[in-house]
Amino acid sequence: MKTAGIIGGSGYTGGELLRLVLNHPGLDLNFVYSTTRPGFAISDTHPDLLGSTEMNFTDQVNTKVDVVFLCLGHGNSSKFLEQNIFSANTLIIDLSNDFRLSANSGFMGRKFVYGLPELNKEAIEQSTAVANPGCFATAIQLALLPLAEAKKLNNSIHVNATTGSTGAGVGLSATAHFSWRNNNMSWYKPFTHQHLGEINETLDSLQEGQTNMHFLPQRGDFTRGIFATAYTAFDGSLEEAVDMYSNYYKNDPFTHISKQEIALKQVINSNNCFLHLFLHEGTLLITSVIDNLIKGASGQAIQNMNLIFGWEERLGLDIKSSIF
Repeated sequence: MKTAGIIGGSGYTGGELLRLVLNHPGLDLNFVYSTTRPGFAISDTHPDLLGSTEMNFTDQVNTKVDVVFLCLGHGNSSKFLEQNIFSANTLIIDLSNDFRLSANSGFMGRKFVYGLPELNKEAIEQSTAVANPGCFATAIQLALLPLAEAKKLNNSIHVNATTGSTGAGVGLSATAHFSWRNNNMSWYKPFTHQHLGEINETLDSLQEGQTNMHFLPQRGDFTRGIFATAYTAFDGSLEEAVDMYSNYYKNDPFTHISKQEIALKQVINSNNCFLHLFLHEGTLLITSVIDNLIKGASGQAIQNMNLIFGWEERLGLDIKSSIF
């Protein structure tokens, strides 16, 4: 049994991570750190955990736990680690964007490995620090990795991806209110989204050259999940594309190629990514769906931890969606 700590457990991602840690057969939750809720019951903030834990949030940090998950706002993980020196034996998994790019991956004597298992499984298994990918970055990279490895991203790539309101976090902004989101849709950060850095770094490294991506992110009127479509020129047949994707992901237990058209509800509340391929007059359309809070955040963090501890990759993550 490994001891686990969570830093910043009051948000949507932290809440899902708490649920997964509490139900993981190999983990014992040691503490959940919060600067705003110390002393308050965890189940008061996350009512779905009523009966699952009697623990309270704390303002104390145990720096000797076996694994610590950082669920802090972007830019805050590095500051927190500077003030709290964890044991060299503690595995650190960061869910912010502080260490995702190679230029920022070295920090205080640790090397943060980019935590996309379908890309870096062997490196993750040998690491002591992981930078969990962003949610959009996960959905989009899983849609394009096989093409990049085959050096077939030689033309412009167009990506359109819609995320639910939980992607904006717990704090309310003008576009996060129910009255705005309900029966509504809008785009934001067109062609400049912060996840493009990590996506381009991955694709360029596999493609051995600069890729040309146009990414339009959108806000959807649902709570969780990402529905992403990417299309680019492809000079083969649909059968060749399906074989390429099936071979690439044959050893990845959470990424699946569907012969039928896919919908977002198929993956909600699971750590799965479903992909579907469609070819039209030399243009390959790849559809990718994930749960932004699980495969796009907390579930992937658990998946990375399982790999490092030498556990079965699916341990604690056999959760299925409900399409009704």
